[in-house]
Amino acid sequence: MTSTELQSVLPAHRVQLGLDTFGDMTVDEAGVPRTFGQVLREVVEQGTLADEVGVDAIGLGEHHRDDFAISSPEIVLGAIASRTQRILLGTAVTVLSSDDPVRVYEKMATLDGVSAGRAEVTLGRGSFTESFPLFGLDLADYELLFTEKLDLFAALRAEQEVTWEGTVRGPLHQAQIYPRTEAGTLRTWIGVGGSPDSVIRAARYQIPMMLAIIGGEPSRFVPFADLYRRALGEFGVPELPVGVHAPGFVAGTDEQARELMFPHFKANRDRIGAERGWPPTTRAQFDAEAEHGAVFAGSPETVATKIATTVRQLGLSRFDLKYSNGPMPHRHSLEAIRLYGTEVIPRVRELLS
Repeated sequence: MTSTELQSVLPAHRVQLGLDTFGDMTVDEAGVPRTFGQVLREVVEQGTLADEVGVDAIGLGEHHRDDFAISSPEIVLGAIASRTQRILLGTAVTVLSSDDPVRVYEKMATLDGVSAGRAEVTLGRGSFTESFPLFGLDLADYELLFTEKLDLFAALRAEQEVTWEGTVRGPLHQAQIYPRTEAGTLRTWIGVGGSPDSVIRAARYQIPMMLAIIGGEPSRFVPFADLYRRALGEFGVPELPVGVHAPGFVAGTDEQARELMFPHFKANRDRIGAERGWPPTTRAQFDAEAEHGAVFAGSPETVATKIATTVRQLGLSRFDLKYSNGPMPHRHSLEAIRLYGTEVIPRVRELLS
C-alpha cells in the first residue's frame, strides 16, 4: 500500500504526536549561558510539562559535544519518568555505533520497568562523530559498527537466549539479558536520514522507521515511506509505523514564532555549518523552510496544518517536533510545549478526523 492509499484509511487516533530535544545549551533572559546542570534540569521540567499538556512522547537525543547537554538520555529520561504518568520516554537518537547493544538494551529495559512500560529507543548512526574517538573507535569502521551492532540489537529484542558472533565485539553464546520488559520486547525505531539502503535495512529487521527531515519539503520523503512499505511486503512483514522528526517552534503568531526562532536556529545551524563547510544560514532560507520546507514554525494553526498535511502525505503513525533551537531561553521552550499540547495536537487530530 502506498502512502497515498494509506492516508485515506489512517485514523487520527493512531497518530502519535511527540516532542524531541537534544538538550541544546541555552542562555538566560540576559543572554548569560546556562550551565550543563541547569540545562539538564530544564529538560526535565520541559518533559514534565509535555506530559501535563497531553503530548504523546518526549525524545532526548544523545550528543558528546559542548553545544548539547545530553550525553546519557536514559538518565534524564529516568528523571522525567519519576515526575510523569503517561508520556512515552524515548531517545532521539541513541548512537548505537559507538555503544554496546547489550548495555543499551539493559538500560532501556530498566527505564521501561521503572516507567511502567513507557520506554522506547531510536537507534541511529548519529549526525556527529565525536563519540567514535571518545570511546576508542575507528571512524573507518563506521558502516561495519552500525551494521553489526544493529544485527545484535535486533536479536536481543526477542528477549530470549542469544547466540551471536561478529567482528566488532566479543561473541555471545546462549546469553540471557536482564531485565526483561513486561511487554516482551522494547519499543524500537530506526532513525533514517534518507538513504534507500537504510530504509530497506529497517524493513529487513522489522523495526519501525523514523525519518529525520531537516531540510527541504517533507513531501520529498514520500518515496522513502513507500519504499519501506514495499520492502516490508517483500519480506512478508505486516505494516509497521513510520514516523517523522523535524525542527520547529510554536508561538502565538507566525511572525512571533519566526522572530523568536530564527536567531537561535541560525546560531545552532551556523556553528555546525562552520564545521562542515556550509555557508551561513540566511533569513530568506529560513523563511522558505518555514513556508514550504522542513521547519514547522508558526502559530498553532499553521503548525497543526503543516503537521496534518505531512501525516497524510507520508501515511505517518508518529510526528515528533524538535522544539529546542540552539541557545533559545527556557521560557520560550516551555511556552512552545504548552501551545503544542493544548492547541496544536487537538487541531491536528481535528484536521485528520
